[in-house]
Amino acid sequence: MRVTVGQIREMKQKGEKITMLTAYDYATARLIDEAGVPLILVGDSLGMVVLGYESTIPVTIEEMLHHTRAVVKGAQQAMVIGDMPFMTYHAKIEDAIYNAGRFLKEAGAQAVKLEGGQSMAETVRRVVDCGIPVMGHIGLTPQSIHQLGGFKVQGKSPEAAVRLVKDAIALEQAGAFSIVLEAIPAPLARVITQKVSVPTIGIGAGPFCDGQVQVISDLLGLYTDFVPKHAKQYARLYEIISKATSDYIREVQQGTFPTEKQSFAMDEGLLEGLDKEL
Repeated sequence: MRVTVGQIREMKQKGEKITMLTAYDYATARLIDEAGVPLILVGDSLGMVVLGYESTIPVTIEEMLHHTRAVVKGAQQAMVIGDMPFMTYHAKIEDAIYNAGRFLKEAGAQAVKLEGGQSMAETVRRVVDCGIPVMGHIGLTPQSIHQLGGFKVQGKSPEAAVRLVKDAIALEQAGAFSIVLEAIPAPLARVITQKVSVPTIGIGAGPFCDGQVQVISDLLGLYTDFVPKHAKQYARLYEIISKATSDYIREVQQGTFPTEKQSFAMDEGLLEGLDKEL
């Protein structure tokens, strides 16, 4: 049975830390689901880590639905949350309801995530009223990266800090079952976590949140050019995959792969007279 919204809320009440990871395909979803992660986010970060875009902005809802379907098939226990891409919930509340519904109806997700605080509270309320669980997201919101002026820590001034606290409260009151806090100072994240009754999930927000989320590619060390400050590489798969690929190329070129072990046998007598038939 899948993890429910009620169970996630209960984890905060019990003081149990919540883990969330991103996944974008069946195989990865199956692995982290079997490991016991309760929340899997199909993040629009797939635009950069899977599709090669420069930001999350070009990601379409069709791309998100495609990857969410694959993740849902791979995860049997975790709650799967679909990340609503840029401009699928901004123009009209009716658009937000319809597109959020597609994640549940067409992709099989159990919840959606959208960015924004007070300005998005009414949208969140209407989506939740339709029976669709919503995870909020405040602080550094990648879909607003051009407005924010880059990937910068948010909430460092008194005014900005107050605004983020109000954003979190507005999302809670609108019915969001949890809130992602991205790239905000740890002391501010602690205040927000204490102010709201719903779980906070941090990414670059310090240790005081109710839970943490990481991009699976960062956690596995699939990239070496850039490691975000908030990320910890629990493995360095880039090096392992690179070596395995180089070994494969070398063995094929040298004629040492495949061997008899990787080949299929037959009665060679059956090949006698084959030339006459050709």
